[in-house]
Amino acid sequence: MDLLSNLALGFSVASSFENLFFCLIGVLLGTLIGVLPGIGATATIAMLLPITFQLEPVSSLIMLAGIYYGAQYGGSTTAILINMPGESSSAVTAIDGYQMARKGRAGIALATAAIGSFFAGTVSTFLVAIFAPPLTIIALKFGAAEYFSLMVLGLVMSIALAHGSILKALAMVVLGLLLGMVGTDVYTGTPRFIMGVREFSDGLNFVALAVGVFGIAEILRNLEDEHDREMVTNQVGSLWPRREDFRAMIGPILRGTGIGSILGILPGGGAILAAFASYTLEKKVSKNPKEFGHGAIAGVAGPESANNAGAQTSFIPLLTLGIPANPVMALMIGAMIIQGIVPGPNVATDQPRLFWGIIASMWIGNLMLVVLNLPLIGLWVKLLKVPYYILFPIIMAMCSIGVYSVSSNTFDLYAVAFFGLLGYAMTKLRFEPAPLLLGFVLGPLLEENLRRAMILSRGDPSTFVSRPISLTLLLMSLGVLVLVFLPAIRKSRDEVFIESEG
Repeated sequence: MDLLSNLALGFSVASSFENLFFCLIGVLLGTLIGVLPGIGATATIAMLLPITFQLEPVSSLIMLAGIYYGAQYGGSTTAILINMPGESSSAVTAIDGYQMARKGRAGIALATAAIGSFFAGTVSTFLVAIFAPPLTIIALKFGAAEYFSLMVLGLVMSIALAHGSILKALAMVVLGLLLGMVGTDVYTGTPRFIMGVREFSDGLNFVALAVGVFGIAEILRNLEDEHDREMVTNQVGSLWPRREDFRAMIGPILRGTGIGSILGILPGGGAILAAFASYTLEKKVSKNPKEFGHGAIAGVAGPESANNAGAQTSFIPLLTLGIPANPVMALMIGAMIIQGIVPGPNVATDQPRLFWGIIASMWIGNLMLVVLNLPLIGLWVKLLKVPYYILFPIIMAMCSIGVYSVSSNTFDLYAVAFFGLLGYAMTKLRFEPAPLLLGFVLGPLLEENLRRAMILSRGDPSTFVSRPISLTLLLMSLGVLVLVFLPAIRKSRDEVFIESEG
């Protein structure tokens, strides 16, 4: 009964006019940035963080959440119509979705993606509602040592699941941790790493770093690589699948939902891994695996269900433990902190309207996406024709205005420009910025819990291994590192990501 009463509370919060409005804005923006290749949910949420400061915490987080899972929907549109995934998790959808479009079945492919995403979103939303409260109760028993070990595991997982070189991902985490230490020491009040710059006394501006590394850098990268886009809009056709299409998509949708719900909880990019895992599984269980790559409906239904389920269940560690499962969740944590909310298990008890309102809004948002997206396909197609050299200067101007509006400090604009150039240089050198953001967000929390645990244990470091939960988490971190550095595992992992980039 507690679950039903909590869900009733959540739906009463999410169904208010204000929250419905911001949920609608979120899913529409999410679909839009998913449709426009090269922007992405991470960059968009980073750009919109300044705007959310003026909103109520519940409304702002509902909108940001809508942008995230809305982008999973929108990414499939460009993947199917122009063979260019708007989101990296939609890369697998492009393999068979684009081939279906070339055969005049674009409408069926788009409908399949929408149906699979809605079903997966519905199931995974209820999984969040079911599993989040018990995990919150367990998390309330965590002390400083357990939180430190948990954050170590999160950072190790972000390294293990990052694209490309393990050493480069490790370097990005370390850089993020170092950047997170800039400012005034919480315990002593002593400035550190400020290099004589007064503006660094309160630490680096989270919004400036996020907008620069993800927003500006992504714009610069896409401006130098404007693709020729081959449209198949004249072949969209009917949006209603036939009976045999429904039969072909049921199994992949169910399997994709299961895979995505599990892998989405993992730090580092579960939605992307879930999409590839689903595609691989469908190819293996198919009676006709040769049709994959030539327009198999299972190649659209499975991955689209998996990536949407993964996007929803990534909220579980955020809402229960205060640990981000991916860069978007790190931005959500930043938004919560700036709103005066301490992420972690206390959110469920101290802010029940926020906790359950976000969960209920996920189902409402998914319903909005199904109702709105298919009729708006014509609009999304027209937007695909807007050249980047017109679109991106407008976005950059909005980023600058938004960052400046947070504290009316021109120094923040210089910081955005610096981090934008840094992020662009990192992408050119194949350093993935996501571990940097996770390190920056988790760094202060990691340090605080480390120092608190050492104070409580009177300087005895054995407290991290003498407590069973802390020891288990540290052993898991060590196990992940061992697996990552094993040659066979590393080779297999690199092949997966090379295939995804191709």
